[in-house]
Amino acid sequence: MTTTEPITVMQRYELKYILTAKQTQFFCERIEGHMEPDAYGLTSIASLYYDTPNYRLIRASLEKPAYKEKIRLRSYGPATERSPVFLELKRKADGIVYKRRIVTTLPEAQRFLSGAGALGADSQINREIRYFCDYYRTLVPTCMIICDRTAYFEPNGDLRLTIDRAPRFRTDDFRFRRLSEGTPLLTPGETILEIKVQETIPLWLVRILADGGIQRGTISKYGEAYRRQAVNQAI
Repeated sequence: MTTTEPITVMQRYELKYILTAKQTQFFCERIEGHMEPDAYGLTSIASLYYDTPNYRLIRASLEKPAYKEKIRLRSYGPATERSPVFLELKRKADGIVYKRRIVTTLPEAQRFLSGAGALGADSQINREIRYFCDYYRTLVPTCMIICDRTAYFEPNGDLRLTIDRAPRFRTDDFRFRRLSEGTPLLTPGETILEIKVQETIPLWLVRILADGGIQRGTISKYGEAYRRQAVNQAI
């Protein structure tokens, strides 16, 4: 599926599962005929998370509140200073994920997040992101999450799936040109499946999950990276 304009507003449920290598193969085989991979195929995705110096956002998120929010800068593939990237404000309330994002460039986004510049033309999304940044006052880059993702879509439907292979993180090198290196978040061979749907999971997908013994998990990539970092600092 191709689109002429990037999606900038999203509202949906996002369900996560950790799959073994065998389950991943089973799942990919069984969704054939129901889902199609998007035009980009396997893509390395980098998400640079911004937080307060004392990690206020991720610490609050790990407490599993009814409402939580975070902000990140995302690229699909390696990014240069002229490549399009997305500044994303992501909120979750009562299980529903609300995402707002703006297409920008690395220099523009970095100036904006440091408080030294504006971010494109005025819009409702810009104002929401500006309010978020003003509220938390000081935001700094804290963690880069990288994964090799294949995205699937349902023809003529709103169901989306993503499978993330080799998720990894860095806390000391935030260059978007280097996406191959990082500390692994999972056991080798494991993947993260995300189901993104506006209403309910279709019955055919429920059956595939049951047949594959695939059970819902609660992994947060940034949260797991923060835990790893905290443990290492404590040792």
